[in-house]
Formats: sequence, C-alpha cells, structure tokens
Amino acid sequence: MLNSDNLKCLLGLLADGQFHSGTELARVLAVSRTAVWKHLQAMSAWGVEVVGVSGKGYKLQHPLQLLDQNQIETGLRQQTRSLMQRMEIHTCLPSTNGYLLQISQQNQASGWVCLAEYQTAGKGRRGRQWISPFGHNIYLSLLWRYQNGPGAIAGLSLAIGVAVVRALRGAGVEDVGLKWPNDIYWRGRKLAGILIEVSGESSGPCHAVIGLGLNVYLPSGQAAGIEQAWVDLQQILGDGAISQRNSLVALLLNEMLPVIADFDNQDLPDHVNQWREFDCMRGGAVSLFIGQQRIDGIVRGVDDQGLLLLEDGDGRLRAFASGEVSFRAA
Repeated sequence: MLNSDNLKCLLGLLADGQFHSGTELARVLAVSRTAVWKHLQAMSAWGVEVVGVSGKGYKLQHPLQLLDQNQIETGLRQQTRSLMQRMEIHTCLPSTNGYLLQISQQNQASGWVCLAEYQTAGKGRRGRQWISPFGHNIYLSLLWRYQNGPGAIAGLSLAIGVAVVRALRGAGVEDVGLKWPNDIYWRGRKLAGILIEVSGESSGPCHAVIGLGLNVYLPSGQAAGIEQAWVDLQQILGDGAISQRNSLVALLLNEMLPVIADFDNQDLPDHVNQWREFDCMRGGAVSLFIGQQRIDGIVRGVDDQGLLLLEDGDGRLRAFASGEVSFRAA
C-alpha cells in the first residue's frame, strides 16, 4: 500500500523541478527503488507530470509550490486573521466543499478555511466535476454562518466574484471579467468558478460553504475533457504563476473573508453595482438553460437584486434568478 506521507515527501523533493536519481529518492524516503517507482506512478494518476531520463533520474515537468500555511498566513491582513477561526491544508480530499459541509454539521463556528492539493471529486455547478490535478491550482472553501436564512444572502456569489477579481488584479491579472452568476473569465475564457452551498432554516440560522476553484496551471492531459473555453494563470502571467500559489491564497482570503463576514449587514445593490463594473456578458448573445428549457437572447446586465436581465427574440426584457448561461457564436 502506498504511504501518503511518503508521497507528499516525494513531491516536496521533486518540487524544485530538478532531476533526482531513484537511488537518492529511495535513500531519503527509506524505501526501495520499486516503492519510489510506484509512488511516481501514483503521482502521474494525480495529474502530476513526471519525466524520467536514464542516467539522470526523475523530475517534474513543471515545478510545484506546495501549499504552506506559514507562507499563506504571512500574507494575511490583521482583519483577515481575526475572521479566520481555523485553516486546514489537505493533501487529498474528495471535495473541499464536501469536507466543510460535513464540518458544518458539527456546529463549528464561522471562519473555517479548507484547502486541498488534490480533489478526487471536485464540485462544479449543476453536478459537474471540477478538474483538480495535484498541486497546480487552488481549491479553496470557507464556512460561514448567517442568522437570517438563505434569502438574506441571495446575491452572495456576485459579491464573492467581485472579491476574487480584486484579488486577481492585486496579483497582476488584468482584463478579468465576471460571467453571471458565478464564473470568473479572462478574455472570453473561464479562469475560475464559485460554488456556494447553503443549508439551514428558511428564515432562521443557516450556513454557507463558499467554494472557489482557480486555474493556476492545467496540464493539457487533465484539461482534455473540459467542454468550454478555459485559461489558466500560467498562460496569462507566464511560468512564474505556480510560484505565486501561497501568496495568491492570501490575497484571495484578504478579499473574500471580509465580504463573507459582513454580507448580511450590507445592501445588495452596492455589491451589484461593483459587479456591473466587471460584467463581461452585457450586450452578448447567449443561451440560457433552465432544466430542459433554452432561451436565446441578448444580455442587458443584472437588476438591483442580481437577477439576469435577458432580452429575448421578441424584444421582451425578462429577469432570471437561476440558469446556466452559454455564449453563442456570432
């Protein structure tokens, strides 16, 4: 059986992107070279691209920066630290959102932060899987409790979207836009997605698990099954993007946690006005899917409640609270 601690240690040794001989790796891990080979095979299954060259040893196709709590906390503002109850970094989880949904049943306080290097069943919208190769991207979830029911936090995904855009701009990413209701785009391609799962009483206490998946580097083999146009930070910022993972997590938490903590004390139209500044859909021809129904039209923005405004083929302006939006080819 493969040892997860050895696997993580092996990844740490190879994270520098340099060649390491099988003999050296076996010595450091105190295992056989056969065991090293099996762990390398497991890494490939996780989406880590391993190169083996006779006489040189093994190296990663792209260097990794493993998540490090100390490095992340170094970049946090004092306000963010005061809002965060706990941070956990996992080597592997089925889903960071799923993990915090379980935690939420234990009446844990607001401010629980969960990160994972790898997800075996990452969650996208409408039951889709979020592609989650090891160590390359950001899989982040936060737990927060609210007192006035799910209706009081309608539009939270719009506010979170604005916070994510601010963090990305702080990292030097320009031309970032928002696609209703919860996608982050860069020049027409999806860069990140938000998934919020809420449960609790209809007009009483409830809790929200806010998940973010952000593409830092997507290996082509892992991305082959993605059906929509996508982009990662490596394409935008160059090869140094992976080395920014920890600082980027800190930037995200600095922007997201204050918004999450104070959301039910603020007016939604204020968040909506900020969202409109980054709206990358307005004026675009789209198809809106609600179950099996398809509605074609032109996006006219969002109203003050965050509902999508769509002008249909008959010239009627209609508002929608939910649905899946796809851009239509010109």
